[in-house]
Amino acid sequence: MELNQVAHRARAVTAEVARAIVGKDELLRRIMVALLADGHILLEDYPGLAKTLTAHSFANVLGLTFRRIQFTPDLLPGDILGGYIYNRNSGSFELHRGPIFSNIVLADEINRASPKTQSALLEAMQERQVSLEGETMALPDPFIVIATQNPIEYEGTFPLPEAQLDRFLVRLSVGYPSAEEEAQILTNRRDRRQDDVAMTPRADAETLLAMRAAIEDVHLHDDLAGYIVRLITATRQDNRVAVGASPRGSLALFRLARANAAMDERDFVLPDDVKAYVHQALIHRLILSPDLWLRQGAAAQILDGILDSVPVPLVSGA
Repeated sequence: MELNQVAHRARAVTAEVARAIVGKDELLRRIMVALLADGHILLEDYPGLAKTLTAHSFANVLGLTFRRIQFTPDLLPGDILGGYIYNRNSGSFELHRGPIFSNIVLADEINRASPKTQSALLEAMQERQVSLEGETMALPDPFIVIATQNPIEYEGTFPLPEAQLDRFLVRLSVGYPSAEEEAQILTNRRDRRQDDVAMTPRADAETLLAMRAAIEDVHLHDDLAGYIVRLITATRQDNRVAVGASPRGSLALFRLARANAAMDERDFVLPDDVKAYVHQALIHRLILSPDLWLRQGAAAQILDGILDSVPVPLVSGA
């Protein structure tokens, strides 16, 4: 697949999803970029802002299998992974695959499950495989976890450990619609006379994999690679940050920048492609000093300062 075909197909996907998700074009683009960059997505925002609908809509339009897991305190790892169940008729144990064996898995309110259950996702998210009874089984390709969190309800929740947060390529917020957009939502619901939005698939699993393969041809100049490294290094040297971004953060920016360039039909990365995803790729990878834990927006302010202080390279030939 050529890069211009990648951009055309990606725009067709986001336009179709936008029929259900009104007024969130920038969010849909960022999700599409993350999907092209082969990464997992953490959606963190208030209830009722269509986080679940967004994930389901992308699965439908991309022609991918979809399973939703409602995370609760009594959820067990076996409820996610599956297991072997004895069949009395055949006299043998049969494997019953859990909902993790899908292309897109929605982990709804992921922080409501116990750490033991959350850890069941670690191997799946990083290795794209699960281990059951000593047997390793590959997950479908593509495999994407889209997790949601409610930022205002902390009673009875278990914060995600840093090791698991680091495995999410991006953390995104949906945000409230404007008054005009909310009025459009009501108008659309009135006109279609039902809650569900009929969506037309614009791709399939093979198409998405071909789009990802085409992005490997997007060139990243050595100076821009150095720029990414300097941004990551700055997070580790800031005295307001207890633990800075890991090399996985560098790779996240690298993958997102190339996917963003492909969305704009370019076969090379610009500094703006990197800068556009610094917040989304790094904000959940920073562990702040204790005196900043309760200061709202502190991580975003630190990243803003780093973007202002790290010189942007001038890439010749771009």
